[in-house]
Amino acid sequence: MGYAGADVAGKVVVITGGGTGIGAAIAERYAAEGAHVVVVGRRREPLDEVAQRTGALAVVADAADAASARAAVTEVLSHFGRIDVLVNNAGGHGFSPVGETDDAGWASSLQANLNTAFVMSRECLPALIEAKGQIVVISSLAGLFAGPSVAGYTVGKHALIGLTKTLARDYGKHGVRVNAVCPGWVQTPMADAEMDEFASHASLDSRGDAYATVTADVPLRRPAQPSEIASVVRFLGSGESSYMNGAVLVVDGGAHIVDLPTIAFDHAGM
Repeated sequence: MGYAGADVAGKVVVITGGGTGIGAAIAERYAAEGAHVVVVGRRREPLDEVAQRTGALAVVADAADAASARAAVTEVLSHFGRIDVLVNNAGGHGFSPVGETDDAGWASSLQANLNTAFVMSRECLPALIEAKGQIVVISSLAGLFAGPSVAGYTVGKHALIGLTKTLARDYGKHGVRVNAVCPGWVQTPMADAEMDEFASHASLDSRGDAYATVTADVPLRRPAQPSEIASVVRFLGSGESSYMNGAVLVVDGGAHIVDLPTIAFDHAGM
């Protein structure tokens, strides 16, 4: 027995940060199932590359800027007439402790990691209410736990979970479901750059060694591939998750279940 609305074929799916990494994988997954995909981002070249592979509509816009986001939504509606799913995937850096984060850096990290989702959700809400659609928010394991020296990123990703819950609370009565995904390490261009820097500082031989090191205490012992996150997003952005609203799904290979004080026992072979 199928679920009403489970089929995403013909649905209009808007993905911010759709030019690379997780966003590009989400675009590929939805396009492969016959959805009308729109990839939104600030850089034309990566969006066009995704569009060529998937048939997506590429829209250059800053999701954190109200006028730019509104223009993007207008373009989507003029092209397709509806929006069924919004995936708030755009994000950015914020990699310094509080004492070393200046006002401009703080504002920039919140702009990239929080305001993009807030502004784009607000601008898409009328269309999503009409379609009784879904919003999927890409937070992070950093939205649940604090890593070292990533104040802006951590706070922005935590705030995305609050945004998810308040959207779910206020707009569930209109038929709009809003859920969040918290990935752990995912092998993306942004993570690759972090691994290269980490390998240099830790005197490791390669990026692969860096990934192996940061996932050594993850039960699955590896980072995710973007396609694995895309599968979860597709589930939430479809009728298959029809009674999920305000949920936070952790997709981290089991990292969040590890009892950190017992890791020493693991390393001792106990």
